[in-house]
Amino acid sequence: MPSHDLDYRILGESMQTVEIELDPGETVIAEAGAMNYMTGGIQFTARMGDGSDSGLLGKLWSAGKRKFSGESVFMTHFTNEGNGRQQVAFAAPYPGSVVPVRLGEVGGRLICQKDSFLCAAYGTKVGIAFAKRLGAGFFGGEGFILQKLEGDGLVFVHAGGTVIRRELNDETLRVDTGCLVAFTDGIDYDVQLAGGLRSMLFGGEGLLLTTLKGTGTVWLQSLPFSRLAERIYDATFRAREEVRTNAE
Repeated sequence: MPSHDLDYRILGESMQTVEIELDPGETVIAEAGAMNYMTGGIQFTARMGDGSDSGLLGKLWSAGKRKFSGESVFMTHFTNEGNGRQQVAFAAPYPGSVVPVRLGEVGGRLICQKDSFLCAAYGTKVGIAFAKRLGAGFFGGEGFILQKLEGDGLVFVHAGGTVIRRELNDETLRVDTGCLVAFTDGIDYDVQLAGGLRSMLFGGEGLLLTTLKGTGTVWLQSLPFSRLAERIYDATFRAREEVRTNAE
């Protein structure tokens, strides 16, 4: 099914929001809870999956895959049921950049970390993909289960901090596992040990690195939410320890 053709604008600099303008009858699908605001002619409905499966079994299968990946079974569909153009805006729950990707220009498929998908034109198929390599399966954690976006229309993914776009031409790129946002077909994905024992224990870069190899486009993020959460937790723990020490 051809995707609805969306008009949009990106608002903000370091904490971005995407505002989508819908013609009458157009629909955008989004993760539950991603909406910021909408104008009066927009109506929204929670449905199982992306709406691409017409039969009951197809909807249940789609919902089951989303549940397995840790996402909500339901997605929210926002439709312009008013007269004239209407707007609806979406943003992720932490600071970062919104990345628009037109699937028809990248081969019709985009693989992304499951928490990075924000919203997409109706007609986009949202599924899951598994890392093909054994190492990614054993060591990848959340990176083992990826999200697969298929279609020909616009999709929007979110990157924490600054987004970096890299074009690989039969090259290899090794990145921190949490810094990966998305990649196109033609890129081989694997998770491997970071190096020698000393580097893994004392290098401060973690035990594992994601290896991306091939020809295609890769999107990276400078501040993964996991890294931000870890720093906040460490700072909070140290502050509590200082308060407890001073109290004693």
